[in-house]
Amino acid sequence: MKSVPFENETVVPSKIVCVGRNYVEHIEELGNEVPERMVLFCKPNSAISDAFGYFTPDTRFEGEICLLMGSEGIEGIGFGFDLTHAHIQNELKRKGLPWERAKAFDGSAVFSDFVRAPDDLSSIGFRLRRNGILVQEARYDHMIYKPETVIEEIRRFMTLEKGDIVMTGTPKGVSPYAKGDRFRVELFDGDAILLQKEWSVKA
Repeated sequence: MKSVPFENETVVPSKIVCVGRNYVEHIEELGNEVPERMVLFCKPNSAISDAFGYFTPDTRFEGEICLLMGSEGIEGIGFGFDLTHAHIQNELKRKGLPWERAKAFDGSAVFSDFVRAPDDLSSIGFRLRRNGILVQEARYDHMIYKPETVIEEIRRFMTLEKGDIVMTGTPKGVSPYAKGDRFRVELFDGDAILLQKEWSVKA
């Protein structure tokens, strides 16, 4: 089973629950409709990776704030990439079929370390740079569904176990990437930097 680092230990998520279409500008970017209800899908433990792999020319990066669940609620916070086979997903959406082939493949959930989550999440956000250029930026205020609402909705039909990860959706700025690309993220809480992480895309 794959694990993620959290402070001085490693945690094994049983699953990753992802929110789709949680930022209006990203919805418009892809020409989608604003959903009437929260869009949720899952990735398996086997999707987890700390290395950023290259898959196909149409594989798209989607940067997201990620929540690590504890026994009493949100315990950790980190950053992750929801890697997506865009062409496959578009075909599946046209046919009304599930997204797993496009979203749940091995290596499709690339995570940073996780750190202790602030008690108040209302000032969290991230800035993502690709080859030194800012490509994605998101803040709590930009989310359609805030983290607390996301957790509440998931728990209506699914148990969130200690160590599970919730990916809260991606803002605008998604695109395919290339071998050798360098990504750098800053996850922040107001003026305080919670974590920084760099990846280089491997062949």
